[in-house]
Amino acid sequence: MKGYIKYRHNRLTIRSIEEFAGSKRDLSKDFQDVSFVRMLGQSQDLTAQIQAMDHTLQRQMQEGKLIYRRISSLPRLADAEDIAYYTKSYEQWKDQFHDGILTKIVNDHARSCQLGAACKQTLSLYEKSRAAVTDSIRKNFAVKLLFWFDAVLGGKNPWSGQGCAKVVAHNVGKEQEYLFYYFLTLTGCDVLLLQSAGDLADEELKRLSAQVRLGEFGKMEIPRICDVPDKDQCPDQTDRIVVKIPPRSRKPNMQTSQTPSRAQNQTPSARTVPVQRREKSFEELAALASSIVLILVHDQDGEVIATGSGIMVGRDGYILTNDHVVRGGYSYSVRIENDEQAYHTDELIKYNPVLDLALLRIARRLAPLPVYQGEKQLMRGQAVAAIGSPLGLFNSISDGIISGFRKIDGVDMIQFTAPISSGSSGGALLNLYGEVIGISTAGFDRGQNINLAVGYESIGLFIQGFQS
Repeated sequence: MKGYIKYRHNRLTIRSIEEFAGSKRDLSKDFQDVSFVRMLGQSQDLTAQIQAMDHTLQRQMQEGKLIYRRISSLPRLADAEDIAYYTKSYEQWKDQFHDGILTKIVNDHARSCQLGAACKQTLSLYEKSRAAVTDSIRKNFAVKLLFWFDAVLGGKNPWSGQGCAKVVAHNVGKEQEYLFYYFLTLTGCDVLLLQSAGDLADEELKRLSAQVRLGEFGKMEIPRICDVPDKDQCPDQTDRIVVKIPPRSRKPNMQTSQTPSRAQNQTPSARTVPVQRREKSFEELAALASSIVLILVHDQDGEVIATGSGIMVGRDGYILTNDHVVRGGYSYSVRIENDEQAYHTDELIKYNPVLDLALLRIARRLAPLPVYQGEKQLMRGQAVAAIGSPLGLFNSISDGIISGFRKIDGVDMIQFTAPISSGSSGGALLNLYGEVIGISTAGFDRGQNINLAVGYESIGLFIQGFQS
């Protein structure tokens, strides 16, 4: 295609912040060299080096020689108009790949095709790096890519003829964010990741970037971009250190009590005896409330507009709740029993309005509850316990029985008698073994203790690939 550029990564060796700031692009007829570098840890003069880079590159940007951005965190996609705009851009491109992607700063055919190629390659890497990528997960990530692209470049087209774009980011630990910065390199941007506090966990993804060791990891005060001499522009952003939780493993945990590991299987005496399931007392069931969370739903101004409950289902921060709990929210705060910290997130990983299920992720290791595997058919009259936060009363437990099985709008539901109220939605319905057999979803105000839960079969399929 005429005007289409192929990018070659890290042909120029970058060993310092100064070399990144001073690197020049090598542009041949069909190829362009770009840099994608992670600098790990801290050197004694790291702050001074960052300020010197800011000074040099800001001055060059003022002279129209390049685009320079140094950011502490990516903006949150919250505005309804932005969500609708970038969703439409993605949907139009998905239907006709050859037409490319149009955004607010990319509006010519050649560059939209370039952006489409970058998006396609990045989505392919994303799908390879994790299991169970659904169409909705793929779309949500693509929409973020396009929104971040416009927002980070500040309305500047990287192909506008301003020389090049250089982007510097701090402590990138999330898989999606890391892939976004790789996505930028596919549009011609040089990218430097200053990993002073820690590094990305995924070894396969790390191979996309060159690595330079500056020193040991640790906390540090990273200067704001406007704390440099002779500044004329001061972007409204404050750099900060953010602790990142490693992304979930791509490999499902295949080890069970019935399948010992190699180390366990060295001698007959080392083999693990299968764990016997036993019914728990209600006091023991109540102790499982530490794996049920309270979810506060925020609007675009940060005000709390609703509350609900959620169930820990994956160790790497994954929380199951109802779609109607998170619907309409711009961000969420998660409270965990015996933990004073509120975990703020806008990571809505996936959702299904038909099943009324949604999956959030927070930056914390969790203790997930086991989901019932269907060893025996559930029965009417079977004792159950419901844990949630009715009316905001954190982690209340009630007992009851399964009173029936219903099909509501084509979805199989469990009818149960354990009392729930507004705010219980998203909470756990447990059997006496402490296993999740359903997620509390609805109740009927005109009846007494007529409540419904989405069953374990739907839950198991929905969270498949996120339970490691």
